[in-house]
Amino acid sequence: MRHSFIAVEGPIGVGKTTLAKQISKRLGGALLLEDVHNPFLADFYSGRKGAAFQCQLFFLLTRYQQQRDLLQRSLFDSRLVTDYIAQKDKIFAHLTLDDSELTIYQKLYGLLMENLPKPDVIIYLQATAENLKKRIRSRNRDYEKQVADEYVERLAEAYNYFFFHYRETPLLIVNTNEVDFSRNEPELDHLLAQVNRLENGVLLYAPLGSS
Repeated sequence: MRHSFIAVEGPIGVGKTTLAKQISKRLGGALLLEDVHNPFLADFYSGRKGAAFQCQLFFLLTRYQQQRDLLQRSLFDSRLVTDYIAQKDKIFAHLTLDDSELTIYQKLYGLLMENLPKPDVIIYLQATAENLKKRIRSRNRDYEKQVADEYVERLAEAYNYFFFHYRETPLLIVNTNEVDFSRNEPELDHLLAQVNRLENGVLLYAPLGSS
């Protein structure tokens, strides 16, 4: 594998954490998972006023701290796999914050994110909103039971928009609607081969499927 820092991204329910764990195990690299424990998350999903801003700032600061630590960690780890990129924080901010909150957020984002490390390659996992909703329901997590279908639909659109315009690092876009990498080792091999051949730009990859 030519890349030493691989990030897996995608909306809620798409399977990014599972895939990041698989890649880390297969390649023998260190694994960094996003800290999703946010004391304001349940209030945000339930629609409490002001919770979106509190939730977003907490995630921004947490992601910044984790990514800052990468600058030290990368000196010792030969390969690293993460299940998020810090820059995706903007997706949620533009989706959930009002104009006045967004003004404050953007100033803080600019101060924190400027010098954070970028991955060598990003694997963006795509799925339809309907598939995302099915996967969220199937894993039956308490705090996700309040996630509205409309929010999942808007989030899927926002992710597609973000990565359609993303040009900062090589990007592999993967259609996951018909594949489960955790149950299909040959598909994982094919995916890693696509990652390894990607030197720059954007590559679209449609797996053969899990059946």
